Amino acid sequence: MQDLNTQLTQKAINIRKNIINAMGINKSAHVGGSLSCVDILTVLYGRVLKNIGKDTQDRDRFILSKGHCALALYAALAEFGIITEDELYTFGENDSDFPSHIVQNKQKGLEVSSGSLGMGLPFGIGSAIALKRKNLDKKVYVLVGNGELNEGSNWEAIMFAGARKIDNIVVIVDDNKMQNDGDSKNVLPVFDLGAKIEAFGWDIITVDGHNLEELEAAFEKAKNNKVPTAVIANTVKGKGISFMENNSIWHNSKMTDEEYSDAMKEVENVN
Repeated sequence: MQDLNTQLTQKAINIRKNIINAMGINKSAHVGGSLSCVDILTVLYGRVLKNIGKDTQDRDRFILSKGHCALALYAALAEFGIITEDELYTFGENDSDFPSHIVQNKQKGLEVSSGSLGMGLPFGIGSAIALKRKNLDKKVYVLVGNGELNEGSNWEAIMFAGARKIDNIVVIVDDNKMQNDGDSKNVLPVFDLGAKIEAFGWDIITVDGHNLEELEAAFEKAKNNKVPTAVIANTVKGKGISFMENNSIWHNSKMTDEEYSDAMKEVENVN
């Protein structure tokens, strides 16, 4: 695992730098939730997903259902060479292909427009069914936020996929325990998330969402599952920036010059 611990750790650091740089000192972004899912994206793009951004049916599908955290995905796409850094730094500008919520652009690795919460997983299950009907042995990976699971459409999708044993769908829950209005437990708690999803016929894998080895092992196990898989990743909102961690103010905010400087110093020392 030495290769994983060195190369992917540096990739994760670079993605966090990309996020802070692209956010800049005068742009707002959903930075807290973007930082919490960096390690998940690092393993997906570094070890799992194939042919992303290519105009071919023989590609894995990744859907960022928590589309307000688009900056994390753009930063990962730039780090893995699917888009350029110049494209990344157009984030949020008028007429950019990379607005604050994702607009579908498959050639840029953006599988589906997202931002309206609760839509990504139903879309992903539909894609998974289509792949099976075309006899394409590919999986669909959908990243959802824990707060997003307050949306009932997710539970209809979970129930359907479990009942139909749609085994080529993998949902990853970025479970940072927070959402726009604060701690999820004080807004609308889901309580025992794993048990609820498992009750609908899914296999549940719970991991430290910042442990690259655990994440890779989870995705490897999902490859051979005969039922849909849910990877519940325990994460920290704002991971890597001390003044952002577990602070709902940074769900969507702007940085001052001083905060930008402090964030860039800290991101080098994420562990």
